[in-house]
Amino acid sequence: MPELPEVETVRRGLEPAMVGKRIAVADVRRPDLRWPFPERMAERLTGARIERLRRRSKYILGDLDTGETILIHLGMSGRMTIAAPTGDAKDMLGDFHHLHPAPEKHDHVVLDMEDGTRITFNDARRFGSMDMFATDTGETHKLLAVLGPEPMGNAFDEAYFKAALKGKNSPIKSVLLDQRIVAGLGNIYVCEALWRTGISPLRKAGGLSAKRVASLVPAIRQVLGEAIESGGSSLKDYRQADGELGYFQHSFAVYGREGEPCKTNGCAGTIRRAVQSGRSSFYCNDCQS
Repeated sequence: MPELPEVETVRRGLEPAMVGKRIAVADVRRPDLRWPFPERMAERLTGARIERLRRRSKYILGDLDTGETILIHLGMSGRMTIAAPTGDAKDMLGDFHHLHPAPEKHDHVVLDMEDGTRITFNDARRFGSMDMFATDTGETHKLLAVLGPEPMGNAFDEAYFKAALKGKNSPIKSVLLDQRIVAGLGNIYVCEALWRTGISPLRKAGGLSAKRVASLVPAIRQVLGEAIESGGSSLKDYRQADGELGYFQHSFAVYGREGEPCKTNGCAGTIRRAVQSGRSSFYCNDCQS
């Protein structure tokens, strides 16, 4: 499932094609994905102008001039793609939506923008979702109200993190994946951040020293920032909005490297894999403790 860097990369790719633009025609081609689409979604989107495109955790949020916000979650295989018209829309008397090929089988929501650009939500496995809500009620939306602070934001600082981990008996890996503690982190980047700080994913969160807890805050931000600049990590279905692959997977220090040498200078250990709550954790038992 795409993590924060992948979702942020998609948001950045969509921004120039959507922000400030009006949706000329919205085509909702099925009643649901993971959950039912909101009532009259196509009607509510058609004619709306996108004022802002932002991200909260692993959700993309588009604020509309109608006072509503559209929420997009990519799920396991969801992709947002951008396609320019194949001809000159000005010569087609405004019928630019006919300049694109017919939607494919898994193109579930198609947005034809006023300038002829087509934005498509394609989701083969249908674990993604979309919702709409009044923009000023976003903080109470059922999917957003439970989220902790953004790891790249000012609210996620050393003092907050120390307080959040106090008394926690769960492994630090599990705590970092808890979206109520910090929003947007996923399996890949937690493994990478823990390696950078020399902390084992098996270590009890509440037993970490203040110094080690403090070291995680910049490490998390650093690994997320590097991944965003690399366009995310392309594993299985993930693509950027322009169809290109991300390439941060080529920089993995531990994730997916079971049995390979540790990349820490002077460390002779090899990367191990442990299963925690049904997910694979990758770490070096020699330099992570």
